[in-house]
Amino acid sequence: MKNVMIAKHPATGETIDQWLETGENQVPEMYEKASAAFQYWSTRSLEARLTFIKKIKQYLLDNMDELVDEICAATGKVKTEALTADLMPVIDIIGHYEKRAPKILKRKKVSTPLLFIGKSSYVDYFPLGTVLVISPWNYPFQLSMTPVISALMAGNSVILKPSEVTPTIGLLIEKIAREVNLPKNVLQVAHGGKELGQALVSGTPDGIFFTGSVETGRKIGVEASTRFIPYTLELGGKDPMIVFEDAHINRAVNGAVWGAFTNAGQVCMSIERVYVQHAIHGEFIDRLVEETKKLKLGEDIGSLTFPHQKEIIRNHVKDALDKGALLLTGKHPDHWGESMYLEPMILTNVTEEMSIIKEETFGPVLPVTSFASEEEAIEKANSTEFGLNASVWTKDSTRANRVTSKLVTGSAVINDVMVSVANPHLPFGGVKSSGVGRYHGDEGLFIFTRQMSVMKDAGIKQREVNWYPYENKYSKIRTLIKAYFSNSKQRAELIRSGIKQLRKK
Repeated sequence: MKNVMIAKHPATGETIDQWLETGENQVPEMYEKASAAFQYWSTRSLEARLTFIKKIKQYLLDNMDELVDEICAATGKVKTEALTADLMPVIDIIGHYEKRAPKILKRKKVSTPLLFIGKSSYVDYFPLGTVLVISPWNYPFQLSMTPVISALMAGNSVILKPSEVTPTIGLLIEKIAREVNLPKNVLQVAHGGKELGQALVSGTPDGIFFTGSVETGRKIGVEASTRFIPYTLELGGKDPMIVFEDAHINRAVNGAVWGAFTNAGQVCMSIERVYVQHAIHGEFIDRLVEETKKLKLGEDIGSLTFPHQKEIIRNHVKDALDKGALLLTGKHPDHWGESMYLEPMILTNVTEEMSIIKEETFGPVLPVTSFASEEEAIEKANSTEFGLNASVWTKDSTRANRVTSKLVTGSAVINDVMVSVANPHLPFGGVKSSGVGRYHGDEGLFIFTRQMSVMKDAGIKQREVNWYPYENKYSKIRTLIKAYFSNSKQRAELIRSGIKQLRKK
């Protein structure tokens, strides 16, 4: 018997909607339908597929306010953040791929070594089949639609399992698919929790795209690897912000406030650690506190989305305070009450041993500490298991480039925060425990394809120079190799001459 899923507004507790969840016993049938849909969808031209994708973009533009309201109700976000960080990036990525996809996915001619003169070489791209997309609750629309759109554009069918924490977003995406008349079963949405997710991963996907926790990502990676299923994992972060004494301090403070507290800190790329050079540490803290106290709950900062996350935040803050950290803004965890709105918190006197520095907090908390030297800042920034994003703040361009090059991170920003993920031309992804693979940019389509490398010959000659018989070929091939890899000005002439001699044999 199926369970009823009930969606509630995270801040008010008001029931938004209810419906039947997808049973685990339905998973095989979903994959069968997806496979049949793939046979149709993959044979459509890219131009035909783009027709539907463009319809989705137009739907998003025509129904912007309604979509923002839906996202806010599901997540507790403020409207500006729902618009700019959940909806707009989807519109942007569609616009980007409208222009770029034909070039990205077309056959690519590549060079052929002179030894194989007369042949041509190229790479073709084909869809994987059925792609399973499992998306999170913090940006449930953007982090569902971006991989879904990319996979569909590449010619795949898709099964989407959105987070059970924000389940109405799955219903919204189903509605969009119906409104644009997307071919039947090209996109299916599976509604349910972790058990359903596990059943889908254990099913028959041809590719997996997961965004979520490190723990779940590791399990998916192990499962996929045993069956050689290609996968992309977009996981957590503990992103450092390094502020040097010559930085534009007002800009750095404003960047830290937004980078730490946007979406109530529920961002994998949130600023979760700030390292400030000794000379400006005191001034930076004073201005940071001043700007943070100006923020308004419900207007600038939305509610938390997931009650369980509130307990993680509570544990991290209490651990820090118990070990000597100082809380400069916000309330002590003992006084939070039942509300899902948390006042933004700034912590000082923190140490590298505290959970607030080592583990992903995913909430409106900003620990700040100081550093003396460039080397110390780099060492501290690289000290966690994560490597998703980082920022370096300085007016010295040479220093910025030098420090950035020494950070072990998937993305880096200089004198700004988080914006690298908003550029659709840039690939995005993490290193270490922050993930495997990249999306956005050209890679955002490549990850949903299988690549075939081809070399082609006209098939006229009776034999190739490297075929049998080998008689009298060794010395000529040896001369040819030396000529090919030498720096001689007559190299090309020697090679052509050698090939002609070999072909005479």
